[in-house]
Amino acid sequence: MNGRAVAAASAAALALVLAGCAPGAAPTPTRAPATAPSTAAPSAARPAPSSPPTPTATAIQHIVVIVDENKPAGSVIGDPQAPYLTSLAHTGALATAYSAITHPSLPNYLALTSGTTAGITTDCNPPGGSCLVTGPNLAEELDRAGRSWRMYAESMPAPCTTANTTLYAVKHNPFLYFPSVTSSTAYCAAHDVPYSRFAGDLATASTLPAFSFISPNLCDDMHDCSVADGDAWLKANIPAILASPAFTTQRSLLVVTFDEGDSGDNVVACVFAGPAARAHTVVATPFTHYSLLRTIEEVWGLAPLTGADAGAVAMTGMVG
Repeated sequence: MNGRAVAAASAAALALVLAGCAPGAAPTPTRAPATAPSTAAPSAARPAPSSPPTPTATAIQHIVVIVDENKPAGSVIGDPQAPYLTSLAHTGALATAYSAITHPSLPNYLALTSGTTAGITTDCNPPGGSCLVTGPNLAEELDRAGRSWRMYAESMPAPCTTANTTLYAVKHNPFLYFPSVTSSTAYCAAHDVPYSRFAGDLATASTLPAFSFISPNLCDDMHDCSVADGDAWLKANIPAILASPAFTTQRSLLVVTFDEGDSGDNVVACVFAGPAARAHTVVATPFTHYSLLRTIEEVWGLAPLTGADAGAVAMTGMVG
């Protein structure tokens, strides 16, 4: 059975056990009154305008995105090697037709954070004239809206490291491809940091940025190690996120997805969890990384960055 068939079978089985689900139709999201943007901001943050855009969807205080590597949905959801992620999908919201944009890794990370692949078709490393995204990006947009953000890369030796190591891959750190982030050493160092900083930031709702992007290292993201190893990392790290003040006292959202599948199947898992996720939900609407970016924009009232995310279907039906 190929990867797509396994993914379809897993989704069908999951749909049977999730009470109240309606595969194939995205539920209407519950709308809540808008709240002020998070005031938690890393040091050296750029000034924000006095009047951020008004949110247009369910108010969410924090969004944490974890991106794993190179596994089609059928290789993880329902697989015996991934019991934790499968359980998270059962209790939260699962998109069963969520596709990566292309291959290899880097263009997918760029699409998710800037609404474009910028014509990049390789896993090139910055700095480099043709390996940069000079257009608008999510970091700039969050700054303008007065919402704090931080990139957390596991095993990155120091903030803003642009050289690969045994466990750290620059291609999984998309914000280093944006000159608007890297042109200021202080700004970059305050926003693009090793994952070891995350636990301290998670300690209070006021210190956790509004938007957190987490890249596990090359073993823990399932790139070089097994699905079981990656699932064990999720099991060891996600409970602390869900038990944190930002997730127990505020309306926050955790997203777990994958950059790409394999050469034969680019449908990947995408799971929403936490208090802002619509519980026990399966959605079969076709989505892509542009859809996740569009969802972040709609939730926080941000303008689309490009035509790609502007035309994408938002995943707000997975928000509770």
